[in-house]
Amino acid sequence: MQDENLLRELESQRDEIARQKKEIIYSLQYASLIQSALLPPDRIIKMYLPDYFVLYLPKDIISGDFYWLAEADECVLFAAADCTGHGVPGALMSILGISFLNETLKEKCHLKANRILNQLREKIMKALHQTGERAKSKDGMDIALCIYNPTTGELQYSGANNPLYFIRGNELEEIRPDKMPIGISGTEELSFANHLLQMESGDIIYLFSDGFADQFGGPEGKKFKYKPFKQLLFEIHKKPMPEQKDILVSAVYDWKGDLDQVDDILIMGVRF
Repeated sequence: MQDENLLRELESQRDEIARQKKEIIYSLQYASLIQSALLPPDRIIKMYLPDYFVLYLPKDIISGDFYWLAEADECVLFAAADCTGHGVPGALMSILGISFLNETLKEKCHLKANRILNQLREKIMKALHQTGERAKSKDGMDIALCIYNPTTGELQYSGANNPLYFIRGNELEEIRPDKMPIGISGTEELSFANHLLQMESGDIIYLFSDGFADQFGGPEGKKFKYKPFKQLLFEIHKKPMPEQKDILVSAVYDWKGDLDQVDDILIMGVRF
């Protein structure tokens, strides 16, 4: 009789755990719909950047990576960002990032990529009450932000830890970011640098998070790393943008094999 009671108790606990798991998954799926609604839809991106792709692979149901696009003063602004963490914490940070980027544009500041990052950092630090004290939040994000003027062909880029890859002809150049996050850091919060590029027809740029390069896999279970990632982008850059996306998806899944995805993955490619 005692064994039967124990068995019923264990079955009840199992059923309760299953119910709770189902509710959590449902909540995450619903949260994913909300997060997706904040991301720019393909039809809007295509209006401003006709030849592009976005590869967006959350590690969990919701993501700490996000991409963003807006239009202001006849320029198109776009970004790829990687927030602290993934899953629920990362998704909460991504919503803050998207909201503050939109808020910054409404303030009608002069359109400079580095000024937007400076203001974004101030808003994040203020919202999270970051003062530099050890016990305080160190959360934030890495981001690559571009402003493109289609009339003049000028592209501004500013980066917080996230670089920009620029391909013209048969050369790939890495435009290096500032080694500072959007948020509190261990060093003084200096102004981000503003890089100017004069785009020509056929030029390609890539913005990305670290998820692809940091994915473990291959025969030895090691990280993919940035050098092979850069080589892969260069090898495929002449292909149509949708085909590039398909190749990258296949490459990362082939690389990881049976291993788990370790982080959110985001790559944005634009051909001018």
